[in-house]
Amino acid sequence: MSRSTSTGAFGRPASDGFVLPSAIFLLVILAGLAAFLVHISTTQSITSAQDIQGARAYHAARAGVDWGLYQVLDPTNASVVAPAAPAWPNMPACPAPAALTIEGFTVAVSCASSDYSEAGLNRRIRVYQLVSTAGQGVPGTATRVEREVAVTVSKCRAVDGAAADYACP
Repeated sequence: MSRSTSTGAFGRPASDGFVLPSAIFLLVILAGLAAFLVHISTTQSITSAQDIQGARAYHAARAGVDWGLYQVLDPTNASVVAPAAPAWPNMPACPAPAALTIEGFTVAVSCASSDYSEAGLNRRIRVYQLVSTAGQGVPGTATRVEREVAVTVSKCRAVDGAAADYACP
């Protein structure tokens, strides 16, 4: 039996069926590359959105701290609080823990205070530690954004009232 082969130009054997597998291989490679580029682009967009939300959460947490600072440092709040003990004149207590909503973020503000007397001086100092946590999204998911800001501030008063408010000698 003789086998017939086709010949192309110049008497060379024809390459039947070579172009189709090469084209399919090339299409598969290009499709994979396109899918990879789409994945990278999507990841970059999500990361950019997370960065923006993180900045917004930080500013919401700062707003919570500002609210807490106003509660403990505002002169009208200080004068409203009657001294429960003469040793601590007009020192406001920490505000109750608050849950605020600021621009879609849930902001939790907490406060703790410690009292100190300076030895040999007629001054009382109350140190406030304010912590504000702002968050948005479901905890444990990739879309959760949370930022925390902590501030420590002190307030000084003369026991005998000789010094003006906030002007301990």
